[in-house]
Amino acid sequence: MDALLVPLATALGASVDQIKLIFCLLVAYPLGSVFIRIPASQPSLRHLFNLLVSAFFFIPVLNLPWGFIQLLASVLGTYFIAANVKGPMMPWIVFAHAIRALYELSYETIEITGPQMVLTMKLTTFAWNVWDGRRPAEDLDRWQIQKRVIKYPSLLEFLGFSLYFPGLLVGPYIDYTSYSSLIDGSLFKSANPELKKAPRRPIPTGRKRVAYRKMLVGLLFLGAFVVLGPKFHFGIALTPWFLSQDLLRRIVIFQFCGFIERCKYYAIWTLTEGAGILTGHGFTGYSPSGESLWDGAANVRIQTIEFPPNFKVLLDSWNINTNIWLRECIYKRVTPKGKKPGFRSSMLTFLTSAFWHGIAPGYYLTFVFGGFITAAARLCRSGFRPLVLPSPGAPTMAVKHIYDVAGTLASILLLNYVAAPFMLLTLTDSLEAWRRLHWYGFWMVGSALVFFYSGGSKYLQKLQKKHAKPAVVAEANKMPQTPGPLVVPPLEGAVQNLVVKS
Repeated sequence: MDALLVPLATALGASVDQIKLIFCLLVAYPLGSVFIRIPASQPSLRHLFNLLVSAFFFIPVLNLPWGFIQLLASVLGTYFIAANVKGPMMPWIVFAHAIRALYELSYETIEITGPQMVLTMKLTTFAWNVWDGRRPAEDLDRWQIQKRVIKYPSLLEFLGFSLYFPGLLVGPYIDYTSYSSLIDGSLFKSANPELKKAPRRPIPTGRKRVAYRKMLVGLLFLGAFVVLGPKFHFGIALTPWFLSQDLLRRIVIFQFCGFIERCKYYAIWTLTEGAGILTGHGFTGYSPSGESLWDGAANVRIQTIEFPPNFKVLLDSWNINTNIWLRECIYKRVTPKGKKPGFRSSMLTFLTSAFWHGIAPGYYLTFVFGGFITAAARLCRSGFRPLVLPSPGAPTMAVKHIYDVAGTLASILLLNYVAAPFMLLTLTDSLEAWRRLHWYGFWMVGSALVFFYSGGSKYLQKLQKKHAKPAVVAEANKMPQTPGPLVVPPLEGAVQNLVVKS
């Protein structure tokens, strides 16, 4: 494949590795159409197809044969550990086995790290699903009951699941229950109960239209990143030119750089989502009008991220499947039975997330400060939102629109500020970029925390009791209690404990 892809990379001025990755993401589309045409009555052929396509990606295309063997070792190790270790430590042994591969030294470590990270989420989720299948149903929550594995798969079934090709390279991962329902076709048997007439075709219509629309969107974001990425990126904050601009212009330019940086993630995740939809993955039922819905394979909600109503919603829309993995496989699992998650659960989840990403100081800066941002955002929402909500039946006031705009603007400003170290990686570069932005993120979050913990919360609560009806206050203060992404959401509780104690 190098004879075809190397000249193409040279002509486009891109790296060979980038061209190879994009080639795999795009060729997954026609392969996805082939996959879904394999009869559901022949599940072994579908499993084998996944295995062969994955081998095609890693060996002739990416030229990573030993990397593929590394992935297979993780898969086979997990298969035999989960089958033979019956105790409650089994999922943690699988986790140690899977994540160990991320830190093995080999000349292909860098190239295989991304797939190994995706595989780590998939294998550890499978291990917990197997363990949940061995536990009494009354001890499980709703997610655990839905995803538990009662019948252990054959080796071919497990290989097909582990090497499901649309999300193998960059994610998102798929859990075993979802994969199994895709293979046997039971995924398509669920329909909206409001439909008067069920569709006759076993595979819902509209799949190709949605998938190729995703491909188009992904290519547009990829083009934006390729064209604008070399000029607009977070590293521009370290240049003399950036320092020569006035502060307001620096902040504005930095926001645009953040959008361009996100374009590459929008591109690859949207492309993989479309390929997954072509295989049938992501089907979530029908709308009341009978149109098929394909939201289950999404890993990012672009519009919500770029125009978020608040920071919590923004985080919930980014890297969705990683958020689910951290919540279901770490955050809940390290919390003792019968107790609510607290400081210990938060910090263990944070450390797991950081270790899963790597050891670069920039990751830790992003994750830790992200916890403080989430804490401040929750306090702002519970303190100010009830004061601007209209009474039931009353028209929305202008102050509510101002509140919404301010929340969106603050969320984007903080997102780009906190994400910079994640891309710059080193401690020196990260702190220098923040310094050239006059530490505006710290001023925003720090001043909010000081206000709320120095009496601001009590003052706002008094205003709420005076001006708002109890039902409005209760509704305004409703917030999901599950951790959000950024891969450290639960750290918020630790931050609040820290601020209160200090």
